[in-house]
Amino acid sequence: MLLVAGDSETESTGYSRFLMDSSRVNNNWPFALEGLPFILIATILTIFFYGIGFFILAVLSGCLAIFIVFFFRDPHRTCSCTPNAVVTPADGRVIRIQRLEGKENPLEGPAVRISVFMSLFNVHVNRIPITGIIQGIDYHPGKFFSANLDKASEQNERNSIVLETMNERRIVVRQIAGLIARRIVCWAKEGDRVQTGQRFGLIRFGSRLDVFLPEDAEVIVQAGQRVKAGQTIIGYVS
Repeated sequence: MLLVAGDSETESTGYSRFLMDSSRVNNNWPFALEGLPFILIATILTIFFYGIGFFILAVLSGCLAIFIVFFFRDPHRTCSCTPNAVVTPADGRVIRIQRLEGKENPLEGPAVRISVFMSLFNVHVNRIPITGIIQGIDYHPGKFFSANLDKASEQNERNSIVLETMNERRIVVRQIAGLIARRIVCWAKEGDRVQTGQRFGLIRFGSRLDVFLPEDAEVIVQAGQRVKAGQTIIGYVS
């Protein structure tokens, strides 16, 4: 499913897709550009309320503007790991590591699923877990269960990115909307050559990412561990 920002279908599904562009992937602002409209609105309200003498409302809207900047923050990060290392695509906490049998998963065979939950206070910019080529992108509308539930991976609104590594191994990164997350943003497109740690999207206001690795992958993270997108290694693929 190919959606472009601004399409009517985009607005109705809550899903945004942009062609890979340097303004987002190589963002030099301290916050993700998707947050700019919200920051401007909150700032304008702060100035307006202050100008008419509603100081309490001015303080509240000012605090809101600060929180929005904090939520959409996009710190510069570098990755210096080995080519076969897989880094976490999201900040947050590893809530589940699960061995999957059969074909009921995006890899269509035995696999390992690592789930990372992002709270409101985590950086929400998502990053590529390993260098390779994007073979496909599959978006599904769905429900908005709490992202830490098992059923969220299959029933919530989600966007799956199929990535083939330089050694021709497939992994899948799945962006999953949460209870209050209503907008999945993906800047990648099929055929893109991507690098470990490169930005590829975000999810607004709390959510989860699942990474599906081949069954023989070496997983080095543990459930409950805090991880940082583009830097924390979660495993290795041969």
